[in-house]
Amino acid sequence: MKLQSLFIGLISGLLLWNRVESIQFDLELGHTKCITEDIKSNSMTVGKYHVVNPNEGHPLPDTHKITVRVTSPHGNSYHYSDHVIEGQFAFQAVEGGDYMTCFFSADHKPSTTMTIDFDWKSGVAARDWTNIAKKGSVELMELELKKMFDIVQSIHDEMFYLREREEEMQELNKSTNSKMAWLSFLSLFVCLTVAGLQLWHLKSFFEKKKLI
Repeated sequence: MKLQSLFIGLISGLLLWNRVESIQFDLELGHTKCITEDIKSNSMTVGKYHVVNPNEGHPLPDTHKITVRVTSPHGNSYHYSDHVIEGQFAFQAVEGGDYMTCFFSADHKPSTTMTIDFDWKSGVAARDWTNIAKKGSVELMELELKKMFDIVQSIHDEMFYLREREEEMQELNKSTNSKMAWLSFLSLFVCLTVAGLQLWHLKSFFEKKKLI
C-alpha cells in the first residue's frame, strides 16, 4: 500500500508539473460551460482566459463577451468578471477539493458560437519561474534546483494527502462494517422474536381449541 501511494504521488507530481498547456473550447451564446480543477488546500492557482478573435485584425463582435465565475467546493466565490473578453485570476486555495470555473455568454439572435482560450495552473505549475529568474538574477542551476525542490515538496504533500484519504476510507469502512453487523444482529433478533411470538400464538390457539 505504501509503494502504491508513493507511485500515485509521483505520478500526481508529474501531472502537476506538466499541466501547463492552455485549452480551447467552444461556447454557444446563451449557454454555460464549467471546468473543474482538483486543488489541494493552501495551494496556489492562477488562470487566464480570453475570447479568441475569429477575424484577426478586426475588433471582436459585441456578442463575443462572457461572464466568468470561479467558485470553491463549498460555493464561495473567488473570482467574478461580467461582460468581458479576457481576464485572469490568482488565489491561494483555502479549501481542498474541486474548484469550478464557469463561462456564460448572453443569448443573442441569431445564435453563434465563440471560442475561448483558457489556461489554468495549480500547484508547482502555477509559479512563474521565468519572472522569478528575471527578478532575482538566479543562475540557471539554482533555478533548476528550486524547481526540483518544489516538485519534491509537491510529491511529499501529495503522499501525505493520499495517506490521509486512505485513513479516512479505512475509518469509513470500519464504521460501515460495524453498522452492518449491528443491523444484521438486530434483524436476526427481530426474526427470532417474531417466530417466537408466532409459536406462542399458535400454541395458545391450539390449547383454546383443545387440539393439544
